[in-house]
Amino acid sequence: KPGENENKAAQSLLNKLIRNNLVNTTNQVEVLQKDPNSPLYSVKSFEELRLKPQLLQGVYAMGFNRPSKIQETALPMMLAEPPQNLIAQSQSGTGKTAAFVLAMLSHVDPNNKFPQCLCVSPTYELALQTGKVIEQMGKYYPEVQLVYAIRGNKLQRGMKLQEQIVIGTPGTMLDWCSKFKFIDPKKIKVFVLDEADVMIATQGHQDQSIRIQRMLPKNCQMLLFSATFEESVWSFAQRIVPEPNIIKLKREEETLDTIKQYYVLCNSKEEKFEALCNIYGAITIAQAMIFCHTRKTAGWLAGELSREGHQVALLSGEMQVEQRAAVIERFRDGKEKVLVTTNVCARGIDVEQVSVVINFDLPVDKDGNPDNETYLHRIGRTGRFGKRGLAINMVDSRMSMNILNRIQEHFNKKIEKLNTDDLDEIEKIAS
Repeated sequence: KPGENENKAAQSLLNKLIRNNLVNTTNQVEVLQKDPNSPLYSVKSFEELRLKPQLLQGVYAMGFNRPSKIQETALPMMLAEPPQNLIAQSQSGTGKTAAFVLAMLSHVDPNNKFPQCLCVSPTYELALQTGKVIEQMGKYYPEVQLVYAIRGNKLQRGMKLQEQIVIGTPGTMLDWCSKFKFIDPKKIKVFVLDEADVMIATQGHQDQSIRIQRMLPKNCQMLLFSATFEESVWSFAQRIVPEPNIIKLKREEETLDTIKQYYVLCNSKEEKFEALCNIYGAITIAQAMIFCHTRKTAGWLAGELSREGHQVALLSGEMQVEQRAAVIERFRDGKEKVLVTTNVCARGIDVEQVSVVINFDLPVDKDGNPDNETYLHRIGRTGRFGKRGLAINMVDSRMSMNILNRIQEHFNKKIEKLNTDDLDEIEKIAS
């Protein structure tokens, strides 16, 4: 699936752009040590790590007051002497980038003017995001320099890099190590491979990463991160990281327990629009997201709502990631109360304050079967104290009624028919 990798990379970038703080997780970290007999340390403060003072200053300046769940366990391993190898699984927003950046900055010898840490990312944009973290965290450590190994960055033949940290994409990084010899791979102390699951979605990235890894010295620290670990990611991880410690932080489970679910019966797209206008007053007290199946429907719906004088934002697939991020920011800040979007765009967006979700079209997979996972992700809430929420499903045919029934059965939760007198109830929930 050629489109899938750009989507994965774009999704990941979007998450980084719109995240303003770390995800709160109630889950425990699972740890598998390569040597089960060695003591397992975890830290509750950054002071315990005995960082260089200028790094500690950088950490605090970034607004980290204490280590996140994954950092509590990962940092002592990464900063141990001798350094330990690590394979870590955690979703975005758990503080893993800051963790491996801290490891790289800690292991660098600033007096040596040659590359000592390599970090490979799936795309130029994702590499740039990691670079930003290095610059912020290394703000008080100016002797440590950073360079981007990316296609557009042309260096003169025969030169040797003076920067201690190199971040880039696998193809260019490999060329710089082997073909152009800008980097002496034998002097590398830390090798980080970030977003392994996105990485292997691209043909070639996997082989290039393995070829870089093979050039590194035996005692180089290998760190690999991935949000998910299907079989393919796992076998790749084991080829990159010998004798690893393994850390897993499970995703928060979503539930429909605190969500009131309704459906509205209509006969056409126009009738669905009318029904939406009738409900509109009741829902816009809060923020709402409206999901459509196609770009075309989303565009049409946003247009119709605007014509009715409503303030709506539209997220559409042809937008650049930065544009999408800007739309989501505005929605987050409450500048628009309603966000109309297609499936693809909204994947991975966690806009916590959305209390109303409207499925203008029910989520189905490419074979037209109910997409239960998407349904849950759109309207479910994480955490035991899940906020109350509201889902309204628009049904416009026998087929979509069938889909709705199958969704009900899957979750074993009743979806009630919406009556006019429910609008007061809706207003209560929405506010």
